[in-house]
Amino acid sequence: MIDETEDKNFKVDTEELNNICDECKQEDESVTQNLILTGFKLCESCRLSKTIFPL
Repeated sequence: MIDETEDKNFKVDTEELNNICDECKQEDESVTQNLILTGFKLCESCRLSKTIFPL
């Protein structure tokens, strides 16, 4: 049986995996991949631009 608190935590965790970049606000599949790899919700183009121009 699932507790109510466990069910709420699961809903919060799945909301983070919405594939929307924090920088450009576009939906991209690479956002979830970068979140797992680096801990940041960035698409590939934003990740590359942050790598080249880190300011």
